[in-house]
Amino acid sequence: MQEVRLAKIKGKEYDALLEPMEQELVGVARWARASGARICVIFEGRDTAGKGGAIRAVSERLNPRQCRVVALSKPSEEERTQWYFQRYVRHLPSAGEIVLFDRSWYNRAGVEKVMGYASDEQVERFLVDAPHFERMLVDDGILLFKYWLATDQAEQEERLAERLEDPLKRWKLSPIDLAARERYQAYTDAREAMLAATHTDFAPWTLVDFNDQKRGRLTLIRDLLDRLPDTHVEDEPLDFPALGHAPLHETYGAIEPIPGYPRD
Repeated sequence: MQEVRLAKIKGKEYDALLEPMEQELVGVARWARASGARICVIFEGRDTAGKGGAIRAVSERLNPRQCRVVALSKPSEEERTQWYFQRYVRHLPSAGEIVLFDRSWYNRAGVEKVMGYASDEQVERFLVDAPHFERMLVDDGILLFKYWLATDQAEQEERLAERLEDPLKRWKLSPIDLAARERYQAYTDAREAMLAATHTDFAPWTLVDFNDQKRGRLTLIRDLLDRLPDTHVEDEPLDFPALGHAPLHETYGAIEPIPGYPRD
């Protein structure tokens, strides 16, 4: 049976649908702070899938002191000598924190496997160890959510070409991204092996169609919100008395503000 694709969501419709979810996310952050909950969300997927946009959609309205984004570069020489999970452990959430991983320890089962940065033995060891590692996190009370953002190759090609042509997006394009074009099926095979080994009842994977990135963000956020416990916490009352005098103008002594834009 042929798959039926929904029309892509337009900007105004997207904003209207996202706004009430943003309010819920603010409520989640308030609940996490009040309850001491630790929330960890992993975003994985192909290059250009839309991980960065999804993470911004989750975090944009939240206090950056409470909601942290972790996007690690390649491991240092020192980190290569450590237990594989060690550099990720230091970034796990403390009480009241929400941590969003822009790629995660699953690099080993994805890009490291496909691009040959890890040996077959290292990958197999990871697939055995990852569920044990995540079992410890969940048993310790961390709320762990794992999302894979799915994208067809035609959509990936279009987004790569857009990055190549747009100077504001060119920085997103790397030799690894271009090499991934030739390894689309290899990434699919690696993903399936990863899911078979690490999709568990205590730390399941959730796949989200991101061919339409706006619809994908809404789908992911709605799923995340629905899987959290009751997070309703009333706002703390704040006393906001009348100022008691006319508002003051900013005054300057040692130095003046620079001229406003545009300048003559």
